[in-house]
Amino acid sequence: MQQLDTITFGEAMAMFMANQPGSLHEVSQFTRELAGAETNVAIGLARLGLRSGWASKVGNDAFGKFVINRIKNENVDINHVLIDKNYPTGFQLKSMVLEGDPEVQYFRKGSAASHLCKEDFNEAYFLSAKHLHMTGIPLALSNSARAFAKYALSFMKKNGKKVSFDPNLRPTLWASQEEMVNEINNVAFQADYVLPGIAEGEILTGSKDPREIASFYLEKGVELVVIKLGAEGAFYKTATEEGIVRGFHVEKVVDTVGAGDGFAVGVISGLLEGLHVREAVLRGNAIGSLAVQSPGDNDGYPTKAELEKYIENQLEGVK
Repeated sequence: MQQLDTITFGEAMAMFMANQPGSLHEVSQFTRELAGAETNVAIGLARLGLRSGWASKVGNDAFGKFVINRIKNENVDINHVLIDKNYPTGFQLKSMVLEGDPEVQYFRKGSAASHLCKEDFNEAYFLSAKHLHMTGIPLALSNSARAFAKYALSFMKKNGKKVSFDPNLRPTLWASQEEMVNEINNVAFQADYVLPGIAEGEILTGSKDPREIASFYLEKGVELVVIKLGAEGAFYKTATEEGIVRGFHVEKVVDTVGAGDGFAVGVISGLLEGLHVREAVLRGNAIGSLAVQSPGDNDGYPTKAELEKYIENQLEGVK
């Protein structure tokens, strides 16, 4: 079995992006693409040259075949992608906006990925990776997907693997905010690296202060907390150091979806390559800023050479 640098898991969907601005019900033409927070991360890491794997279920349908081919073409390992003959692959519609966040409508209830279960877990496959990246989305999809996620976390930790966790809150998928906060935090406390956005941090901890949000998790044993501050950059804190890494200037924001996943790609790849935390966060800011300048969820994610050139040019501009 191929040795991997990273593994992630979750739901991928076919995404239909509007080709013109306006409400979704008024749009007549769409472009098909791929959507999924975890696939965004897997693809971003692969583009940087890391051996990246993604585990999931897709339906035995056209959307499922599209998802598999699209991810395979990005050099992401798909040996733990199962085909479910009973349930379909989910899809979504996304509007085109001139500024701000797009409108997104999901058609994912009862999807193949939501039927991922603990019995689907392949221990040998997960053991082949150095690092596990998780988001809070599988925890919300179904009880069985939540069981898979929790087992993956405990298995990787038991075997000495590092785990990063992006809460990626989806309130509409949860029965209540209380359940969401409890379940997300219970997983976050077990992770090595926690990567919330500032608004997510407030929901999860009750504080708007990045330092207090970080301390909330550090006191539970988390090694590193990095809080996304939007255009301002990011705040990071460990047991011994903390700081703010300023964001990169963007002339025009095209689409914000995928920026947080791109940020995770930068931080994870930097840490895996042995960069100092501050340099890893800088890399996260860079990929996040590239992501918001393109319409697709991961279109703006760079190769290693493109990333290094972008950071160099941006820093020269600052000087």
